[in-house]
Amino acid sequence: MKVDQKIKNIAEDVYKKILKKKQPSMKFPLRALSNVKYDPKHGFFELLGKEKIRTLSVNTVKTFAQTLKMMSISKDILKSDDMATKREVYYVSKNWGDARFNEQPESDTVMDDIEGMFMVNREQLGFTADEHGGDVAGQLVVIDKNPDTKKVVKIDCTKFGSGAYSIPTSVEHLKFETNAKFILAIETKGMFERLNRHNYWRKSKCIIVSMGGVPSRACRRFIRKLSDEKNLPVYVFTDGDFYGYMNIYRTLKVGSGNAAHINEFFCVPKASFIGITPQDIVDYKLPTHPLKDVDIKRGKDAVKNDPFVHTHKEWRKAIEAQLKMGTRAEQQALAKHGLNFVIDKYLPKKLKNPKLWLP
Repeated sequence: MKVDQKIKNIAEDVYKKILKKKQPSMKFPLRALSNVKYDPKHGFFELLGKEKIRTLSVNTVKTFAQTLKMMSISKDILKSDDMATKREVYYVSKNWGDARFNEQPESDTVMDDIEGMFMVNREQLGFTADEHGGDVAGQLVVIDKNPDTKKVVKIDCTKFGSGAYSIPTSVEHLKFETNAKFILAIETKGMFERLNRHNYWRKSKCIIVSMGGVPSRACRRFIRKLSDEKNLPVYVFTDGDFYGYMNIYRTLKVGSGNAAHINEFFCVPKASFIGITPQDIVDYKLPTHPLKDVDIKRGKDAVKNDPFVHTHKEWRKAIEAQLKMGTRAEQQALAKHGLNFVIDKYLPKKLKNPKLWLP
């Protein structure tokens, strides 16, 4: 069933119940780690089935109205074949009187609820993110289309000089040509720039992608699509801290509890972790920073609550070791051994020895 028809069905159900003087309600999946399971055979976080029900009442009238209004925006956008950014939707709500959103996080939460209710992604609702998709360089030709002429455009990612190809917010229409051996997804723009400047991708016959922290949906979908269509392994290179492990790598590989309804399409099950590990900190005698309270909480929460960590004992062992060390290290800390040590020694050694990877 098309999204616009789903919207119409929900709206009609609400309308009919109001006419009958009954309280209308809407069901949404509970978007949290407590409502997901992880099966390595499937490769992503899946919903368990817990739901929250939003029933129209004095206490919920504002959120109920906001949900219906946003559904109406989506229906109009889909009808006119248009789009709206998350930020634009937030500002459109300023015309809703008492139902307007005070801050964008409120708007984003309602949008996520609607996604979950219909089990679609925001792009299918006509909404796009304001976030940057990510940068790409290396052995890849991206096949796109000119939006005006509809003619095919081939974009060679080896010919951007010191720059890079920028991933668009929507990637479903893209096709690829490549003879690369793997994809290297990198946490920081600084490390990406170093590898790009020295044409690391040429020497290693790979494609490098800058995630810029937690990768956007567009970035994750781009990597997944490229990996699947060209059967390429994905190696992830992050800092040696719990944010890099859980927020960046785990989200890329298996998804998140908050977006469990769409993880199947946005995660990258083929990913392996080759970033800074607690053992690297010891072996390379890397400069470190002490763990902050927020780091410690993130690590302990992962050990206690994360289904991914529960499944992969290697991750539990690594996290517990880092908690005991009480330190973290950035990927740039490898510069202690020379600015290009990461290119000449670290990455070649990691890539040749899967025993050094984390799942």
